[in-house]
Amino acid sequence: MRYRNLGRSGVQVSRLALGTMNFGPHTPEDEAHRIMSRALELGINFFDTADIYGWKLGEGITEQIIGRWLAAAPGRREQVVLATKAYGPMGRTPNSGRLSALHIRRACEASLRRLGTDHLDLFQLHHIDRTTPWEEVWEAVELLVAQGKVVYAGSSNFAGWHLARAQETARRRGSRGLVSEQSVYNLLERTVELEVLPACEEYGIGLLPYSPLQGGLLAGVLRREEREGAAGRSKEPKTRRLLEQHRDRIAAYESRCAELGEDPASVGLAWLLHRPGVTAPVVGPRTVAQLEGATKALSVRLDEAVLKEFDALFPGPGGPAPEAYAW
Repeated sequence: MRYRNLGRSGVQVSRLALGTMNFGPHTPEDEAHRIMSRALELGINFFDTADIYGWKLGEGITEQIIGRWLAAAPGRREQVVLATKAYGPMGRTPNSGRLSALHIRRACEASLRRLGTDHLDLFQLHHIDRTTPWEEVWEAVELLVAQGKVVYAGSSNFAGWHLARAQETARRRGSRGLVSEQSVYNLLERTVELEVLPACEEYGIGLLPYSPLQGGLLAGVLRREEREGAAGRSKEPKTRRLLEQHRDRIAAYESRCAELGEDPASVGLAWLLHRPGVTAPVVGPRTVAQLEGATKALSVRLDEAVLKEFDALFPGPGGPAPEAYAW
């Protein structure tokens, strides 16, 4: 496993982050515990979750699953850089969501209880709140930092100008600001290259790509369909629509991966690992086998010629940037 500083912070995190959104709804608790234990064995020290994961209003099911795993063995908490998020509604009352100082403090305390820990290593603002001023957001976060309940702050689903506004407000207040941003980023979805990635690079914010394989479309979906027939087809309408829209390009991609002798999922993750500004793609395995498969991307090297081929096949919104790759 390789490690990299999280943005401009001094903390080091694994080049792959363990995403836990499947824990509970799709992955039973015993398997989720095995995945987390195996992740530690593989050197993955960066675990990402959110208070709304589990998708039962106000229960924080995924955080509870992680909390029980942390409590099951001494020393686990010290081995993990633990990240969660707040913004989504955790109840039906007016102040049970978003980023008011009131909700930020309540959300942090609730996450700490569910996770069974006294501090969060990374507390992420899950979405921009257009109704709460940044001075209020930072006042709440700074208090949590001063109390020792939060170490670093991050964001998710922010636009480039949101990142700039956040950092400039933090700078005026003399605080650290954001150290990370979590956004959708993969070969099929490269919109962040327009403004989010440049903002991250300007402000020293580490990018954490989620949905790195675009819901499985970059994980060998056509090969799976050919092998399994109807059973291998995605049941998600959005995924089916995207597949039909990009079928020819995905077929060419899978063919090129076969020529390289690599699994499409490994190549998709490896492409992100070659991108500048990317700290750690967030992988969301449902099984231990899927987790182990994801780590194969760490050994895949894509040379300049192959990277240019993928740029041509999946051009970014700003066009190919052949000199912008760095392992």
